[in-house]
Amino acid sequence: MAACVACSKPLILHIEPEEDDEEFSMAASSTNAGKDVDDDVQLQCGCHFHWQCLLDAYSMSECPKCGVKIISTTTPGEQELLCTLKNEGGLQRNLDILPLLTEETYLKAYPEERKCRAFLEFCEEGDVEAIVDLLEDVDDDEEEGAGRNMDILRYQDPIESMNSGLHIAVLNERVNVAWLLLYLASTLPLDQFSQEALYATQKSLSLGRDDQTSKADIRSLKDAEGLTAEERAVTIGGVWNDWLSIGRLKSPAI
Repeated sequence: MAACVACSKPLILHIEPEEDDEEFSMAASSTNAGKDVDDDVQLQCGCHFHWQCLLDAYSMSECPKCGVKIISTTTPGEQELLCTLKNEGGLQRNLDILPLLTEETYLKAYPEERKCRAFLEFCEEGDVEAIVDLLEDVDDDEEEGAGRNMDILRYQDPIESMNSGLHIAVLNERVNVAWLLLYLASTLPLDQFSQEALYATQKSLSLGRDDQTSKADIRSLKDAEGLTAEERAVTIGGVWNDWLSIGRLKSPAI
């Protein structure tokens, strides 16, 4: 069996059972030692890494072990880093892991933005409950700090697109996330919220709605191409047509 070229250990990951994972705990109860799963990232150069070992070592376009160039360019001119990944989820060939490595490299330099990155992921997935939990968790962490959840609500992806959470909600047609963000980070009057949206929003939040007059309205934020979430919605249409017709996504500054 090949070993990780970084640590020379077998390409497996030992996972301890979690208290709330009954199925996992029952499977591991006979040994009380958890279980071993595959953890093998094979780069195009042939070097094998544990995922975490690769994250720890990666910082450029060359293999951190043998120095061979591992980033290729696609026909549209985009870069990719293909690998063969074998982990608990099975075997995946020709998987592009450059976006993940780019994000993790960025978070090494700016670890304080990890929750902000999670926020954008939840917006993309449409997971309103996870967003609320994250914001409440940030509130708990910042009780003695300044500006609760301000950075997260208005956070824009600095790695590639400068998308805000509202941009992402629009692009992925996550209507409930859009309602939530308008409630928390815009000056849209409450009488413009549908009764169903207002009820669902208030029911899920213990945070309340802050005064927005001194803060940037999330609808005014622009992505890397200089477009607001409203302008992105125009290109999508569909579920956003009604919103566009009544100016629900329109920035008060425009």
